[in-house]
Amino acid sequence: MPQLIVVMRNGEERTVTGEAGLSVMEVIRDAGIDEILALCGGCCSCATCHVHVDPAFAAKLPAISLDENDLLDSTAGRDGTSRLSCQIPFTDALDGLRVRIAEED
Repeated sequence: MPQLIVVMRNGEERTVTGEAGLSVMEVIRDAGIDEILALCGGCCSCATCHVHVDPAFAAKLPAISLDENDLLDSTAGRDGTSRLSCQIPFTDALDGLRVRIAEED
């Protein structure tokens, strides 16, 4: 199974194994990491699963949707690596993906 590296807000790194086919948000949640609230459960209707993605993986991610883009615009810490983790399908091609959990708004 592919691995995901999660950088917590305090800088601690955790490597977790996730099932391909889940979203990155679900992999993080299922690993017991509670820094991502994911209030909408993955419906792309909030921005509480905001992460910063390692730029080395940018080309492997699906394009950002208009809804995701709009939601990220409402966050204070958005930058060029910002994505909603519920909108990133976790696949074998993303093995070793590193994401940093965004600061809380």
